[in-house]
Amino acid sequence: MILFVFEGEEREPLLFRTLERMFFKKQNNIICSFGNNIYELYQLMLSYEDDCSVVDVLKEYLLKRGDNTLSGIRSSDISEVFLFFDYDFQNSQLSLGEINERLQAMLEKFDEETENGKLYINYPMVESIRYTKELPDSDYVNYTVHRSDCSNFKKMAKDFCRYDNLDYIVLKENEKPRKERYSFIKDNWNHLVKMNVCKANFLVWGINAMPDDKFSVGQIPIFKSQLDKFVNMNESVSILNSFPIFLYEYLKVIKF
Repeated sequence: MILFVFEGEEREPLLFRTLERMFFKKQNNIICSFGNNIYELYQLMLSYEDDCSVVDVLKEYLLKRGDNTLSGIRSSDISEVFLFFDYDFQNSQLSLGEINERLQAMLEKFDEETENGKLYINYPMVESIRYTKELPDSDYVNYTVHRSDCSNFKKMAKDFCRYDNLDYIVLKENEKPRKERYSFIKDNWNHLVKMNVCKANFLVWGINAMPDDKFSVGQIPIFKSQLDKFVNMNESVSILNSFPIFLYEYLKVIKF
């Protein structure tokens, strides 16, 4: 079984369910929502022994909240773990230095899906998936946002987006789409993969093109480049979404 852990309870599972139907039809996936940010997960992990698995930590945490998603699941039942969280560097409870220190520690800990788990980060948050004009958007590589604007980023992304809602990338529950609609949504995800991966490659290596290999745009190099080129320079980030990058890294074949 493969465990997918999301920060939120609505948007991330909604997006993933579409990806699951289009790209992971034969997988046995479990999804759960932490319901809090990556910095709270960091604090929770610190309260356990170093060798305690994230599956066991999350199971106990969720059970205390009345969530039985992982009830009866053992760490040995899970072959891979993927975690999706937001950078959220507008967090007012922590200094920017504390935010970056904690995130770096989490990225270093969760760097392999078959071991501790693999962490993917949205910059500045999951709503970055909507920050685009009509797909494909050749200007996507240039989009950034300042820290001071991130408290309003959800509305910013909605207003900026070419599309009025998420129908261009999301299948509704129990929807049986016609071939044309299915192809339209899948093509849009392929555009988003190329746009985000090329942008990540530009961020890390200065090349606005698909990288030569899938190891060129890892989460740690992306984070360090965000710090060096944006966060520490002027408290902004290069807008980037983790779902397309995950698809690029995980799938053996994807058409562009």
